[in-house]
Amino acid sequence: MKSPYSFLITPLNNTRYDNISKYGDKTLIKSTSQEDHTTTNRFGVIQETPVVNFFPSIKKGDIVVLHHNIFRKFYDMKGNEQSGPCHFKDNTYIVDLEQVYLFKHKEKWESVGDYCFIKPIEKKKDILMSLDKHEELQGIVVYGNEGLNSLDVFEGDTVVFTPESEYEFEIDGEVLYRMKTKDICVLI
Repeated sequence: MKSPYSFLITPLNNTRYDNISKYGDKTLIKSTSQEDHTTTNRFGVIQETPVVNFFPSIKKGDIVVLHHNIFRKFYDMKGNEQSGPCHFKDNTYIVDLEQVYLFKHKEKWESVGDYCFIKPIEKKKDILMSLDKHEELQGIVVYGNEGLNSLDVFEGDTVVFTPESEYEFEIDGEVLYRMKTKDICVLI
């Protein structure tokens, strides 16, 4: 079974939500709400690539980072639980390339298209108490793309990004912001 233009994906670990944390031998449920987008599983496994594969680097079996609504359930106007529009059947989802941000092939993460991932910079301790633990609008390029490279911005570079462009993900235990090339405005 193949789609002409879309990927067939299953959720990583076959779970729609990533709302359970382990602390030693204890289990903590972070959220019980299906509407909470912060706890939806954003990782999937490629089951089939499209017939017309616009991004041939992504292969069957690769792990991908996806939009938060792919696996999410919601309630319709009558209060009935529904799967989102990407749900195909059982645990299979039809996902367009625009909803795939990052993929892992042979233990190496690579960004897709115009997306990049930036690691926020920890704020230096100062005298004033602040709830913000990261430097405002600054970060380090962790996963770049060809567009950034053509602008002489590479992985490891410190950059300034536009306000409200940070979309938070946790990749390999590290908080990263997903952005587009146009969101990077200054190379420091």
